[in-house]
Amino acid sequence: MFSLSIPAVAQTPTPAVVPATAAANTIAQLSSVPAPAIAARAWITIDVTSNQVLAEDNPDQRVEPASLTKIMTAYLVFNALNEKRLTLDQQIPVSQKAWKTPGSRMFIEPRKPVTVEQLIRGMITQSGNDASVALAEAVAGSEDAFAALMNQEAARLGMTNSHFVNSTGLPDPQHVTTVRDLALLSVRLIQDHPTHYGYYKEKSFNYNGITQPNRNRLLYVDPTVDGFKTGHTDSAGYCLVASALRGERRVLTVVVGTASDSARSQESLKLMNWSFQNFDSVQVYQAKQPVVEPQVWKGAVATAKLGSPMPVWATVPRGQAGNLKSTIERTDPLVAPLTQGQQVGTLKLSLNDKPVREVPLVVLEPVAPSGFFGRAFDAVRLWFK
Repeated sequence: MFSLSIPAVAQTPTPAVVPATAAANTIAQLSSVPAPAIAARAWITIDVTSNQVLAEDNPDQRVEPASLTKIMTAYLVFNALNEKRLTLDQQIPVSQKAWKTPGSRMFIEPRKPVTVEQLIRGMITQSGNDASVALAEAVAGSEDAFAALMNQEAARLGMTNSHFVNSTGLPDPQHVTTVRDLALLSVRLIQDHPTHYGYYKEKSFNYNGITQPNRNRLLYVDPTVDGFKTGHTDSAGYCLVASALRGERRVLTVVVGTASDSARSQESLKLMNWSFQNFDSVQVYQAKQPVVEPQVWKGAVATAKLGSPMPVWATVPRGQAGNLKSTIERTDPLVAPLTQGQQVGTLKLSLNDKPVREVPLVVLEPVAPSGFFGRAFDAVRLWFK
């Protein structure tokens, strides 16, 4: 393995598209910035731009998600829309089970078909349990089958401490998650379904002659907040996933187990403001920018272009961007053929010699093998290398 230290280049930030492996420590732990005191059972704050955890408390404690469950329900519905298995104007029959589902409701009725889009808005804005069940049945045929899909998707996304038994978040001892898993899911929804994320900033929705407000109070007090989802049961307490876009930087917070509706809003906003005020996100490398061009053996060209297919971001304490350093660990020697996207190393970012994050280093352009004589010549050279 070959290592190379190169300077990191800070550029103007734009939203991230895909996550990359983060360092084990939070950014707050790597700096002198103290984490805020948050009156909640568990919480986490993530810079979505770099996909780095800024601070956390009890992030892997299993908790009851309550209506935060509906983030997974929405994710699967959005998947179905993207895959053309559902359409927004498609009319959905209302089953007896959906109609009779207890808890918060958008007040759908049997024998009165409702569109997929109306159900989405009722599930998100009004937190309708009836809408969630109707959507689950539309996607999978039954809520039990939909719960199986939820668990399958959770495993695919890496939500290792989550298990779902329903689409609504109604209490069940086997229905559990963590704030880390909820943050991962929420970030993926923003990144994978940007055209549908706009539903989360609607402040009210009217259906069946009944107008209900969005229960996310932050939508009314902070114009930069554009989502996400509230949740509450007696056993779960008051919960909130919130996200805000200030300039070109997005932060997402998850707070669960607070004492009241007002407390979940106040604690979330406190955490949000702390995250924006104390950290900066910087673009270290552009998408497909060659980070290094090492020699290739037995190749049709002499060097390979290595980098990341997506922009590489890092979040650091405010004013510390100049202390970022990049280290490359890669396979040596590189021997053709090399395929585009093939991982041949790792790009490691550090701040004051402390690891910040790691990103796979891949081949940006394929390298074909050279002719017979070129391969033979390099084979001899490699023998003496």
